[in-house]
Amino acid sequence: MGSLPDGQLVRRVRAGEVEIYRVLVERYRQEFGRYASAMLDGDREDAADALQEAFIRAYDSLASCRDPDRFKAWLFRIVSNQCHNVRKRRRGHLSLERAAERGEEPAGKSESDRTEIVEVLELAMETLTTEQKEAFILKHVDGRSYAEIAEMLGVGEDALKMRVYRARDELKKRLEELL
Repeated sequence: MGSLPDGQLVRRVRAGEVEIYRVLVERYRQEFGRYASAMLDGDREDAADALQEAFIRAYDSLASCRDPDRFKAWLFRIVSNQCHNVRKRRRGHLSLERAAERGEEPAGKSESDRTEIVEVLELAMETLTTEQKEAFILKHVDGRSYAEIAEMLGVGEDALKMRVYRARDELKKRLEELL
C-alpha cells in the first residue's frame, strides 16, 4: 500500500478507509519533520508539535483537498502554516536581548567549533523573514529545485529566487557581524 500514489490513498481515506491515512503520515513524517525543525530553529519539541498538529489538521480537512494527486503540496502548506503559527507565538517570548545573550555565551570546553558555527548560523537565521527563511531552507537545506519550491509555496520562480537571494545576502551580512 505504501507504493500507491498519494491521490489514491487520499481517495481511499475519504471513502472511509481511515487507517490508510497512516501511510501518508509515514510517507511525509521525516521530510516535513526536517523542514519543521529547520523552520523552528532546530527546536525538536516545537517541530514535533507543529508536525503533529499539521497532520491532525490535514486529516480533519481532507475533504477540502481539491486535488488529491497534489496532496504533498497541500500538506506542505498546512505544515508551513503551522510552523508560521509557532514562530508568531514565539516572537512574543523571545526578545532581541535574549537572542543576543544566546549568541554571546562563551563556548564550553566540550563544545566543538562546529557547534559554535551552528549556534551563530541559527542566530543569523532568526533575522530572516519567515518567507526568506522558508525559501532558503527549501533551496539550500532540502536541496529542492526552484520549480518545485515555487509550486509548493504557490509563488512565481522569479519571486522565489529573489527571496533566496535576499536570504543569502542577509545571512552573509549577519554572519560577518557575528563572526
